[in-house]
Amino acid sequence: MAETKIETLKPFQVDLSFATPRITLLTFLFLFLTLIGVAAGVYGLIVGHHHICNTTREIPWGILISGYIYFAIMSTGLCILSVLGHLFGGTSLLPLSNRSLYLSIFAILAAFLIIGLELENPWRMFWMAITPNPTSNIMWMGALYGACVAFMLLEFVLILSKRYALAFALGLLGALTEIAANTNLGAVFALIAARPFWYGAQLPIYFITSALMTGAAALIFFNYIAYEVRQKAMDEAMQKATSAAGKVLLLFLIAVSLATIWRFLAIFTGGSDKGRLAALALLNGPLAFNFWFFEIALGLVFPIIILVFGGLRNIHAMFLASLITLIGAFFQRYDLVVAGQIVHPYHGLFEGIPKYLSYSPSIFELLMIMGGASLLVTGFLIGERYFAGVFESREH
Repeated sequence: MAETKIETLKPFQVDLSFATPRITLLTFLFLFLTLIGVAAGVYGLIVGHHHICNTTREIPWGILISGYIYFAIMSTGLCILSVLGHLFGGTSLLPLSNRSLYLSIFAILAAFLIIGLELENPWRMFWMAITPNPTSNIMWMGALYGACVAFMLLEFVLILSKRYALAFALGLLGALTEIAANTNLGAVFALIAARPFWYGAQLPIYFITSALMTGAAALIFFNYIAYEVRQKAMDEAMQKATSAAGKVLLLFLIAVSLATIWRFLAIFTGGSDKGRLAALALLNGPLAFNFWFFEIALGLVFPIIILVFGGLRNIHAMFLASLITLIGAFFQRYDLVVAGQIVHPYHGLFEGIPKYLSYSPSIFELLMIMGGASLLVTGFLIGERYFAGVFESREH
């Protein structure tokens, strides 16, 4: 009965049969958490970021930059997976395409919220838009991600109105723009010669690989939660789609593992002294626990083991693999940002200069990260309340 109802929906007609009291309660809860995160950021704008953030002149980028990168990369992966399902309609990923597109929109909005709260003078972004500097990577990052949002929003509206051909054309433009934005984001780090741990040609490609890994994990995670909050069993097509996403996750977990190995080999065989010191901070220094437990074991090794040994045939195992991948991926972003700045720039030049600087996020920074993550979850729950019929429809 429910399947028939979905297929007969008119353009822009909302099917509320999927709404449950549980979804309503969770939506208000995560909306409240989002507002707490926003309040923490607004408080920082009032009293000054130096009063609420633990960043310093030597380590100006902290966990908020890590959170921005995390959600921006996730958005790219979700957008690419959506386009793969839409453009190649015969693939098993097709049933997940609409939900993937919708999640991609809210993932980039979560990234925008975090970077907006991180900037001490966010209104200067408007001046950057009015007087753009074509030689600035950060200017292009803002322009490309802004265009991504516009393309994806238009695509989703066109899907709601059942204008699928035009929607898919915009989806392709959105995916290409997301890829350009993602590689440009990697270049923001890779072109800083003063930070040898970041400098090099690998990061832009590494970011794309990480995007597909994180996007696949997020898609499996939220698709599983969607059926749990509605207390509904997945049909056979959706189970096959989830399994296909699990295969994508496994493939790019292996790819990121190989990229990580070769990145460290390159640093130790041809990198600078400060680059090797930054790498050692991860291997046996102040960031070692983050690196070995969260980034390597939790973020790469355990999910690969789960998926290889039967996880691709078990929806619950895939959910577990996706959850720990998402946790590990966040620490991959955090370790990358902090390790690139942790070596004191004057180490070795003067006596008494420490080898490593220290940074740990403040409670306000953590609240702002919570606000961004809660915005994504709030958007997801709103989507399950109002657009679940679109997500489960096969008409496209």
